[in-house]
Amino acid sequence: MSNKIIGIVLIVIGIALIMWGYDVYDAAASQLSRAFSGDTPIEAWGGIIGGAICVLIGIKKLK
Repeated sequence: MSNKIIGIVLIVIGIALIMWGYDVYDAAASQLSRAFSGDTPIEAWGGIIGGAICVLIGIKKLK
């Protein structure tokens, strides 16, 4: 039972991290930075990749 709760929590946290990472990626300052230098903020990559890892671990815990 506790593995399912942990899995659900990880999925919710992962989805929130993905949304936050995309929000950082899509921010106006980030768009200007990408336009001039081509660099994507590390916070965006961290949120998206970290969220995806949390979701995958959460799905594995549910099985």
